[in-house]
Amino acid sequence: MTGLGLEPGAAGAVAGPAPGLEADVRAVRGVFAVEARLAVPRGRVLAVVGPNGAGKSTLLDVVAGRLRPVAGWVRIDGRVVEDHAVHVRPERRRVALLGQEPLAFPHLSARENVAFGPRAAGVPAARARAQADEWLDAVGLAGLGDRRPGALSGGQRQRVALARALAAEPDVLLLDEPFAQLDVRTAAGLRELVRDQVRGTGTTTVLVTHDVLDALTLADEVLVLVEGRGVERGRPLDVLADPSHVFTAALAGVNLVVGRVDASRGAAGGVATVVAGVVRVPCPAGFPDGAQVQATFAPTAVEIATPPGGGPTPARGWAATVVDLEPGPAGVRVRTDGDVLVDVPPVAVGRLDLRVGAAVELAVDAAHVRVRAR
Repeated sequence: MTGLGLEPGAAGAVAGPAPGLEADVRAVRGVFAVEARLAVPRGRVLAVVGPNGAGKSTLLDVVAGRLRPVAGWVRIDGRVVEDHAVHVRPERRRVALLGQEPLAFPHLSARENVAFGPRAAGVPAARARAQADEWLDAVGLAGLGDRRPGALSGGQRQRVALARALAAEPDVLLLDEPFAQLDVRTAAGLRELVRDQVRGTGTTTVLVTHDVLDALTLADEVLVLVEGRGVERGRPLDVLADPSHVFTAALAGVNLVVGRVDASRGAAGGVATVVAGVVRVPCPAGFPDGAQVQATFAPTAVEIATPPGGGPTPARGWAATVVDLEPGPAGVRVRTDGDVLVDVPPVAVGRLDLRVGAAVELAVDAAHVRVRAR
């Protein structure tokens, strides 16, 4: 397979003493195809992020055994569960899937829901119920074991689902947007709970999410999936601080400009620039004229002004047009042509008379721009 991912060991070999989840697959669902390689060591968390339709849930379905790939293989702790000749059924893979909708039997109590996995594995009923009570206590639901899911809040039901998944002692835990339907406070508590339980049990985990906070607080590594292929990977802070794909830049809330170096100003005693259409940002020394590079900078680092009398392009920046105004972390986020975002306080909107179609001047100080070769 050719999709960028977290590199596995050689096919057929166990990579180290705790290989965890390894996969190199190509799957097709309708007209859509996804290719990915994964290597998630035991006890580690991989976050998979990407836009809708990128293939994130399809990838989880392949690992869980709910969708057979057209090519490739999947191994769990060195055990082949999928290849051209082997297909281990989902219930025999020791893989648990926790999605947006809590997986709980509505006719069973919380205790019986959590005890279901151990009982299915042959644990005697009394012992399974005792283990279930321990798990309910661990997820903050002590004393609620007799309640059925319908009598619990959404956050409590998701905690039951997490306890049920972990009580089955899976080798791999798959989390598919598990916090998406929860309010901010409930999601924060459950996120912390997942982190503690996954770390405590050493469960290999793959987390699909749209939330950058999930990746930063839960994951050891992040894989960015776009149109069925991996486009970036690495430690969450590294990937989000210096993205190379427009989706990752948007997720991280930074501007990404891909262009070529114009060293003419530097030769004249000024500052070389990265030029991409109407955008012109400063470039540090050391990049040859014409080299293709990428520049990243925060929306808060962009200076915005109204040109006096529609004057010429400023010497240290560029002329732009406002294309959208929306709420932002600093008050108002101004989107301009060239896909450059500017964060301004609300008072600046009135002072500068910012509106869709308004002409503005933008500039970024070189100290706030990060440039690297493409």
